[in-house]
Amino acid sequence: MIPSPSRSAFEIGPLTIHFYALCIILGIAIAVWLGSKRYQALGGNSDDVFEVAIWAVPFGIIGGRIYHVITSPAPYFGEFGNPTDALRIWKGGLGIWGAISLGVLGAYLYFKTHKTSLTFAQLLDSLAPGVIIAQAIGRIGNYFNQEVFGKPTDLPWGLKIDLFNRPVGFEQFTTFHPTFAYELIWCLIIAFLLIKMPGFISRLCTRAGDVFVLYIIGYTSGRLWIETLRIDEANTLFGLRVNIWVSLCVLLCASLYLYRNFRRGSMKKEAQAS
Repeated sequence: MIPSPSRSAFEIGPLTIHFYALCIILGIAIAVWLGSKRYQALGGNSDDVFEVAIWAVPFGIIGGRIYHVITSPAPYFGEFGNPTDALRIWKGGLGIWGAISLGVLGAYLYFKTHKTSLTFAQLLDSLAPGVIIAQAIGRIGNYFNQEVFGKPTDLPWGLKIDLFNRPVGFEQFTTFHPTFAYELIWCLIIAFLLIKMPGFISRLCTRAGDVFVLYIIGYTSGRLWIETLRIDEANTLFGLRVNIWVSLCVLLCASLYLYRNFRRGSMKKEAQAS
């Protein structure tokens, strides 16, 4: 089995440093750095990406927290919940769809109010691989917090969870699926494909912004099956977790959008050839 860490933070004088927060910061730094390199490769000024981050990162963190609290309200507004815990982001709990939605909104507002060297769609394409790598790094923070794990399992890589972190009804089990690790690996695979298969990507993506859409398709296709393993408390709709429904809707919409662009691109190439 995989042991869980014995602590989720450390102290430096009067300061308490949480590993989850460090993972989020590291992920953001890598996403901005890689995004700036890719943005520059397209002919843009890398300073645009660093300035956009000043807008997008706070929007993303706030959006991620709001989404998490809405989809998992019990720890904050349930019978034994504490509403002030909704402000304690360092304890974990950032919903990816809220983070992406408001983060993109923050970036868009920057592009609408500032002069930039490339288009907003080109920025999204540049950021896509770095964003999903940041998601992978963020999942390491879940490991330190002993959260976002799945159903009980006897597999060799089962994760040992301390008794006080086990959900109600699962106290008798010791090891669980490390679903945060599954998502980490999945995210790195998608990032590798986006970076290392430019020929395939360029054939599939015919318009600026399509690479970002492809990232969304890749991520949601993995999130769907990973989410079915999770047992942490969450709202459900027709017997399925809300995150499953959201991932399914996002996956379908993104796939239809990419297919439409691909068809238009193919028809345009055929017209030019004739």
